[in-house]
Amino acid sequence: MDDCVVVGAGPAGLTAAIYLARFRRGVLVIDAGASRCARIPRSHNHPGFPHGVQGKALLSRMRRQAEQYGARIVSDRVDALAPGSEAFELRCGSRTVAARKVILATGVVDNEPDLPGVEDLVARGLLRACPICDGYEVRDQSIGVLGKDAHAAREAIFLTTYSRAVSLIHLGAAQDLPDDARGALARAGVAVIETGIESVVIDRRRISALCFGPDGPHTFDSLYSGLGVTSRNHLAVQAGAKLDESGRLVVSERQETSILGLYAAGDVVRGLNQISTAQGEGAVAATAIHNALSAAAGT
Repeated sequence: MDDCVVVGAGPAGLTAAIYLARFRRGVLVIDAGASRCARIPRSHNHPGFPHGVQGKALLSRMRRQAEQYGARIVSDRVDALAPGSEAFELRCGSRTVAARKVILATGVVDNEPDLPGVEDLVARGLLRACPICDGYEVRDQSIGVLGKDAHAAREAIFLTTYSRAVSLIHLGAAQDLPDDARGALARAGVAVIETGIESVVIDRRRISALCFGPDGPHTFDSLYSGLGVTSRNHLAVQAGAKLDESGRLVVSERQETSILGLYAAGDVVRGLNQISTAQGEGAVAATAIHNALSAAAGT
């Protein structure tokens, strides 16, 4: 039986694994290969990388570091999680893994806009999902925010921190964008484009045109998705853990969920969705687990 199984090998899960391994705990990381961080072309707001760092490069460094100290990382998918009287059971296909403690670092999934070649747009930095992460990189450019509701309106208004040329491309029904959000957009100088997208024209470095039928084309240097994210919380739901109104896990100051011995860290917990925040939560969860195991053993 492992001291801890970490589900997810993103920044939160790998940080937890590094700490647990250095605490000389038996730690197994189960990686489904779906870290949101791996999609980042280059992050410029992560501390310690003044010239930026690619998401895959950061994960590779962290993975090597965890394995260097003895963490075991396997490629697999956890299908079910069940708390027991003495241990958690995690089912991966036909095999079952047991652990005294579990950290869920399963993250979130971006709700993608219905655009051709979305993955290519993300890889080239033409479609972005985090204005906090990289709004600075599009300062003074023409920005289009794709969204349906007040959440997208808030994202568009936030981006006026960096540019006066921000438009909300409204993809929902008229009633999805309430009057107070429309008023806030108008006061912030954000244009609202109501016509649906018909086609996209892209050159090497920018979205050169989004065609909106008779109202098009409109041109933008960069697009942001304001469609939000979906929490990967299915394992937590199976275990009976408490969720907040957005579907994120409710945790204590030590990152423990409402299920004793089940911890969570990273984007699955709260909505800031930052690498540095996820890493901090992974460190807190790992340290809490080490201390809890030590206390249980009377050491």
